[in-house]
Amino acid sequence: MITVIRISGKIGLRKPIEETLYRLRIRRKYSCIVLTNPTKEQLGMIQKVRDFVAFGEIKKEMFEKLIKSRGLPVNKTKKLDEPKKIISELEKGKKYEELNLKPFFRLHSPRKGIKSKLHFPKGVLGNNKEKINELIERML
Repeated sequence: MITVIRISGKIGLRKPIEETLYRLRIRRKYSCIVLTNPTKEQLGMIQKVRDFVAFGEIKKEMFEKLIKSRGLPVNKTKKLDEPKKIISELEKGKKYEELNLKPFFRLHSPRKGIKSKLHFPKGVLGNNKEKINELIERML
């Protein structure tokens, strides 16, 4: 499972980058998506916008925490299921909308700050591999 967090805002983005972020459903700063079974096309889109987002492998425990604290229902009259059940259904190939869950998560800005103009070893942009879990923890 790969998670992608948008770090840069809307100002000064070129049109193709903005459109790619829109197609990935990362439309606001500090919004996040989780791709359970990423396709070749989605991985290509992530590589295209790697200078504007942070991405990496998310652990199941962190994904459960993300759904529990930041998951929003599509239909507000229905309740969300247990996070473990939602994750297992997503891994089987169901879509977020079928599970009454919006396909993105809105996060806070990270506690203790962020180096948003530098790439991974010194900042957060690009492929963070396993460190993305710590970043999400700071943003919940």
